[in-house]
Amino acid sequence: MSLKKTDIEMFKKRLEEIRFEMTKLVKEASEEVKEKTGSSAQSQHQADGGTDDYDRALSLELTDNEIKTLRQIDRALEKIEEGTYGVCEGCGQPIPLMRLRALLTARSCVPCQLTLER
Repeated sequence: MSLKKTDIEMFKKRLEEIRFEMTKLVKEASEEVKEKTGSSAQSQHQADGGTDDYDRALSLELTDNEIKTLRQIDRALEKIEEGTYGVCEGCGQPIPLMRLRALLTARSCVPCQLTLER
């Protein structure tokens, strides 16, 4: 069963909202890393410098994960525009509505995803 137009509009709206929030988080994290990079030279104690380095590495890792998620959201939005959102890239069958509700960026049905993960 293919998706209804109202379902697609709901998914598009949710994806755009999440994209907006994620973009804001990535910008904030990037600015925080830049600030920490500038202030780490001012650390008085060696342990403070290590903590600063750890915090910076953690922020960069989080930013990288958020960027990957943003790419997945962008791809889902592209698929909406192309008219292929909700269609499994593996078998061409519709992705169940419950799966899309759970994972807005799903590109495969469960059987195809399990095959990919093996």
